Amino acid sequence: MRLTRLLSVLTSVVAVTALAACGSDTDGAADATSTASGTAALDTLTAGKLTIATGEPAYSPWVEDDKPESGKGFEAAVAYAVADKLGFAHDDVVWVRTTFDAAIAPGPKDFDFNLQQFTISADRKKAVDFSSPYYTTATAIVSIKGNTGADATDLAGLKDATIGGAVGTTSITLAESEIDPSHDVQTYNSVEDSVAALKAGQVDAIAVDLPTALYLANAELDDGVVVGQLQGSDGGDEFGLLLAKDSPLTSPVTEAVDALREDGTLDELATTWLTDAAGAPVLQ
Repeated sequence: MRLTRLLSVLTSVVAVTALAACGSDTDGAADATSTASGTAALDTLTAGKLTIATGEPAYSPWVEDDKPESGKGFEAAVAYAVADKLGFAHDDVVWVRTTFDAAIAPGPKDFDFNLQQFTISADRKKAVDFSSPYYTTATAIVSIKGNTGADATDLAGLKDATIGGAVGTTSITLAESEIDPSHDVQTYNSVEDSVAALKAGQVDAIAVDLPTALYLANAELDDGVVVGQLQGSDGGDEFGLLLAKDSPLTSPVTEAVDALREDGTLDELATTWLTDAAGAPVLQ
């Protein structure tokens, strides 16, 4: 699903030429030589392996059962699709875990790329690289039935609600600007911490990306409800694969993502793993 397919093609040509020069050989050997040469041409953390990072823990619908190696869940499936485009077999993918903050911080990385819903932003690009977007989302407000604002049908209905969210996310920034709540927005170290605050009654609602809101309302929260999407999020946040600043893999990874978008794979994976926006109207 990406650019390294070009590298595989080029190395295949070399392999075919070599076979013609030295006589007969098996097609299997030629294919193996081509794949090995293609992956070897990529400057990965470990030769012949692709090291991919995600969060600890990683949640559905992004990763199912906290097992990215299964390939189940939207981001796990995207990761393996990218790996395939780059010429790496399933068994050549190595998974590691990082925190969100550690991943976006400047400095060396212990992964080739990381995906845990990183929104692409100019500020973050000062410290890290991103691929082109593999998913575009919207910000949504999720609450619990009976809470202030849980039955809101417009932004005014959320005015007196206490809103929470993960610090540094675009969702919390959008909640502040669009809702302009009468209470200070409460920030937490992670989405998980904000969910815990919602469950504990410390906040009335939280701002998260729409797929997470749908999951929380349907699977994680008792009497959970998606209040709606924020109007300013039309077009959505763009999630990109995160790489070390000036990584030699940024270009091939981006080409792989582009190829997956163009051939419809990303849309297919989103349809498979992410719930659509039914029941989450845009709040005005």
